[in-house]
Amino acid sequence: MTFDASRMLSFDLETTSTNPKEAKIVTSALVRIDGRDVQSQEMLADPGVEIPEAAAAIHGISTEKARAEGRPHDEVLDDTVKAIKNAWDEGLTLVVYNAAYDLSVLRALTGDFTVTGPVYDPFVIDRVMDKWRKGKRTLGEVSKHYGVELTNAHEATADALAAARVAWKQVRQYYPELAQKDDDELMEFQAVRWFEDREAFKKYLEGRGRDASDVSTAWPMIS
Repeated sequence: MTFDASRMLSFDLETTSTNPKEAKIVTSALVRIDGRDVQSQEMLADPGVEIPEAAAAIHGISTEKARAEGRPHDEVLDDTVKAIKNAWDEGLTLVVYNAAYDLSVLRALTGDFTVTGPVYDPFVIDRVMDKWRKGKRTLGEVSKHYGVELTNAHEATADALAAARVAWKQVRQYYPELAQKDDDELMEFQAVRWFEDREAFKKYLEGRGRDASDVSTAWPMIS
């Protein structure tokens, strides 16, 4: 089955940490796109730990708000994983911007999360298909490049919707050859090209005497 940009589940997490092995969920957003039918779900979780000020400054959710209004963390985690697995069972592609982070968070929190369906990562595609473009590769900057409006960066649903729109633009307008790949080919393409890109970056850093030990070549999960 080839990638169909009209059948996607776009997924985004806002968390307590940039380290996927330590992060707890603060919000989980799921935007399900099946043709013209678009359904979104955003879940606020009480992570059970203090939300660092640096994280709260990014996504705008304080420890107090999460405790007062959030659902139990493990319930949100369970519902998120179930929604992803159900989407794969229904033949949808999971769209995740910088999938290696979000999916690694799910693995660390569950201990056994595995990728059992197709993943499309607009960040990886942008990086490997337009390697020499200057500028940042944040979702906000990449959205601008593809002419996609991001109304509220780091608000989970807005981020998930923007990622879906970037994916659509990439496949329909910029790199239509990606739509000709079946699920396995698309997954292999992203994993191999990302590995090559990161290996080249590691050599670049090492050649200048800089530490490259934290550069991960793994995709779609770090661990």
